[in-house]
Amino acid sequence: MAPEPPRLVPLPPALLGPDPVPALLEEPLPHGEPWGWRLARAILESRPLARRFLEGTPAGLLRLAAEDLDRLRAWHQRLQDEHALSDMGCREAGEAEWAALAVLERGDAEDLVELYRRYGHAPFSLHTAFVWNGTLEPVRHPEPSDEAVLVGYEPQLEALHENVERFLAGRPALPTLLYGARGTGKSTAVKALRVRYGERGLRLVEVLPEGLEALPALLDELRGLPQRFVLYLDDLAYDANDPGWRKLKTLLDGALWAMPENALWIATSNRKNLVREGWSDRPDPGAEPEAWDAVQEKLALADRFGLHLTFPPFDQQLYLRAVARHLGQSELNEATREAALRFARAAHGFSGRTAKQFADTLR
Repeated sequence: MAPEPPRLVPLPPALLGPDPVPALLEEPLPHGEPWGWRLARAILESRPLARRFLEGTPAGLLRLAAEDLDRLRAWHQRLQDEHALSDMGCREAGEAEWAALAVLERGDAEDLVELYRRYGHAPFSLHTAFVWNGTLEPVRHPEPSDEAVLVGYEPQLEALHENVERFLAGRPALPTLLYGARGTGKSTAVKALRVRYGERGLRLVEVLPEGLEALPALLDELRGLPQRFVLYLDDLAYDANDPGWRKLKTLLDGALWAMPENALWIATSNRKNLVREGWSDRPDPGAEPEAWDAVQEKLALADRFGLHLTFPPFDQQLYLRAVARHLGQSELNEATREAALRFARAAHGFSGRTAKQFADTLR
């Protein structure tokens, strides 16, 4: 007779049917006995249960969770008895997965509560990078950005890291704008935060323009989770007649709903003031107050970011340093130096992006 399935931890339908093996192919499992990993994943995927325990620990729910753990163990034993399988994994397990497996094998309801309070639930317990376009999508193969290739911007990186360290520690941190010339590494500096701080619970969520309309739904999803989320706006810039910048200004600061304390805005832009304007847009000194009000409204978007970090353009010396860094060399020989300069002059000038492109031609 089959054991009763759990009530609070939903199992994939295939795992409940006569042939549960296809359920092992739904997600790439870690190395080891597959049924335990699949059930541990089901524990991490139980969003409603995790959310309730993140809010509190009612005694009735603890009792039901304890019953569910017993049922999961019985189901695990049945799967092992009826479908004995060896290693089907293709990767190493993450910290949250090991913790969930320990709860499955020998934990009680209090251990389950501690699991959710430390790691939250999937996908946040299993991934470190996400894209929001109205729907949250985990990035399964995020770019392994390396801040070590960024040369010449050490003070800016130090200020960025200090602000993020405050954020991770639960202290007040400032929404941040990285602005400056193209190809200077602004986006790399932000994406490298995930690599630097991912093990400390930092998650990177790139918010795409089409996702701004549904931003409150994203914030509700992140609120109360144990992770800390950098909300990343890349290449932020608007034309003066684009209504999007006014909407974003309200969303960043001024909307009725509050920002969750575990979320921090970081944006990159080639423009300090974010909204493009020409000399004709600037009123004369004696112009009517309404004309100056329009200027102030455009500046108000950039004012939403309390920390501004400037990335000035590369010069020849900085470009050559960046090439050497990408090649893992302390100094370029004369032939490589001349080839790098020819490449820059024939391509897009001196920038960190050009330095990487040239280094790639030599690999």
